[in-house]
Amino acid sequence: MKIIVLGSAAGGGFPQWNCNCRNCAGVRNGTLAATARTQSSIAVSGDGNDWVLINASPDILAQIRATPALQPSRAKRDSRIAAVMLMDAQIDHITGLLMLREGTPLPLYCTASVWNDLNTSLPLAPVLSHYCGVHWHALHTIGDGPGMQAVQVPGIDGIRFMPLVLSSKAPPYSPHRTQPGIGDNIGLLIEDTGSGRSLFYAPGLGMIEPQVDAAMRQADCVLVDGTFWRADEMIELGFSSKSAADMGHLPQSGEAGMIAVLDSLDAHADARRQAERRKILIHINNTNPILDDGSAQRALLARHGIEVAFDGMEIVL
Repeated sequence: MKIIVLGSAAGGGFPQWNCNCRNCAGVRNGTLAATARTQSSIAVSGDGNDWVLINASPDILAQIRATPALQPSRAKRDSRIAAVMLMDAQIDHITGLLMLREGTPLPLYCTASVWNDLNTSLPLAPVLSHYCGVHWHALHTIGDGPGMQAVQVPGIDGIRFMPLVLSSKAPPYSPHRTQPGIGDNIGLLIEDTGSGRSLFYAPGLGMIEPQVDAAMRQADCVLVDGTFWRADEMIELGFSSKSAADMGHLPQSGEAGMIAVLDSLDAHADARRQAERRKILIHINNTNPILDDGSAQRALLARHGIEVAFDGMEIVL
């Protein structure tokens, strides 16, 4: 199984167009040891020829240009994107769908909650019906709990996608923003059915529930929410009155932060699993000090064996 990180930043990218924080100013003027990043998305393939796009970032055209594996080469009109799977209906995860409008009808996998938002509050699906159109494939929950049905995407042989219900929030434009429901957000356990190796992907993760903990412990690579370093990061910098938790994200620092969570994965793992499991942060906000390659926070992550995703990063499992 092959995974390419197409974009590794949170909404707005890095540097963010209207931000003059230390990170954004530093990467623009070259005084910060940091790399620009586009908005988060990954691509997954079993054979390196056809890919499932997980979230469609507003930066998708630039991401395709930077990724030869996604570029057309087999016919006059060609796409190596076999399908798109959405984790939620956040703007930075869905508006790239509009950039794919010149193609054939697009297979789109998402929950009923996300599909409803794409047909009502932010009607991308009706708009796309006048261009390529979309074929919706529902990601189904099992009962009223966190369980969901596994999915195999036609043309992506040997790869199984297991959605997991996450407790987070619908996007700000959604009518159920303040009343979260099952299916507003999902994580994905993505498994190579031949080798049994797997990736857990959750760019937005505000709470470690039992099904999430189990998936993270099972996975050979954990690619998870790296949005904020501190719980009060945006408040402290004067950019927002909301905490990380208010926005549905678990910060890295603190007793129950992401570093502690990732450390705990090795508590009952054997030596081989401890040595081989990769732990990577993605969806990194432009204010997060881990974007500075020379920061103390980046060094702390390294001591804990935690990597920071970058655009173009390739993972092979």
